[in-house]
Amino acid sequence: MTSKKAKPPPRKVAPRSKAATGPLPDHGPRESAYSIVRPDGTVLPGREPKLPTEKLLYLYRTMVLVREFDRRMLVLQRQGRIGFYGPIKGQEAATVGSVAAVEDRDWIFPALREGAAAMMRGLPLAQVIAQLVGNSLDRCKGRQMPCHYTFKAGNYVSMSSVIGTQITHAAGAAMAAKIRKDDVVVLGYMGDGATSSNDFHAGMNFAAVFKAPVIMFCQNNQWAISVPVHQQHAAETIAIKGTAYGMPSVRVDGNDVLAVYEVTKAAADRARRGDGPTFIEAVTYRRLGHSSSDDPDKYRDPKETEVWEQRDPLERMKRYLLARKVWRERDEQELNEKIGDEVNEAIKVAEAAPPLPAEALITDVFAEVPANLRAHFDAEIDANARPAPSHS
Repeated sequence: MTSKKAKPPPRKVAPRSKAATGPLPDHGPRESAYSIVRPDGTVLPGREPKLPTEKLLYLYRTMVLVREFDRRMLVLQRQGRIGFYGPIKGQEAATVGSVAAVEDRDWIFPALREGAAAMMRGLPLAQVIAQLVGNSLDRCKGRQMPCHYTFKAGNYVSMSSVIGTQITHAAGAAMAAKIRKDDVVVLGYMGDGATSSNDFHAGMNFAAVFKAPVIMFCQNNQWAISVPVHQQHAAETIAIKGTAYGMPSVRVDGNDVLAVYEVTKAAADRARRGDGPTFIEAVTYRRLGHSSSDDPDKYRDPKETEVWEQRDPLERMKRYLLARKVWRERDEQELNEKIGDEVNEAIKVAEAAPPLPAEALITDVFAEVPANLRAHFDAEIDANARPAPSHS
């Protein structure tokens, strides 16, 4: 005769995490995402933004600048004037809205398409272009892949091409800030593909356990190079993954710059209060290829892109501003001309910079170059400067 096993006590289920912004949804059906402005420029009931007009115009002007810069750099690449470029077209609202929502003292750890953040933090356009060229005006001195900007004065850390590594870097920097009692927030970006990486688990887990003041910001642009998002995970949304780590999560319309700003600002305020991290999924779309080396027509239906063109973040914001009567078509023309002139001038300055001097090979490695290395270097330079021997 065997005794019956006692039934285990009922498992306690943790309550769903609340959204960082109070009434906003933390996650929901695949189609749901918090929004303020519809694609036609009208505002959803009860969600009229309370930002001053100048802030609204700043967000729009910055997005226009980013798109024009993006277009011109792709042209330069096709002309052979730079070797590589990673476009952002279609994702301007997600980047601009989130960066604008944090303070200048806060740190940014970018993924692949947040170069606009460096420009917003003050990195001159000429130096951005010089980094793509790799000449003496380049802060990286030609030693970084194009689009891997770095700007210490703007608290902008250079991205890494290794997918997901910046997630753990952002978590670690935020943990250090908490230990040092620095009043800063860390904004760490990732793409949808990075949520399949080991660093995603490690970074999210550490950030949640130690209540690090970090915002984990996922730009879900639907494609991890050629892998569609539905092949990345079986979860209903990407945002729901934050709940598994005990972290509040928000799913926002990444093509609505005002919604992105509001959600990110709330997450930053929460982190600064000491309440820990927030995970944001910004639903957006990569309209062009993964990079200038990629042909998206090889793996995705062009009709899909046409659908997302109707949700263009710039057109949405422009329609909203026109409806509020704080923007005119004449302002649009003047802005485009001004930005065109700025980009043209920056290109001239960047391309006029001379190549890096050869001695940067040693002077950029040693504070004081050893005498034997200096002698060897000078001898090599001298030998290469001699005319080739004649064989006549």
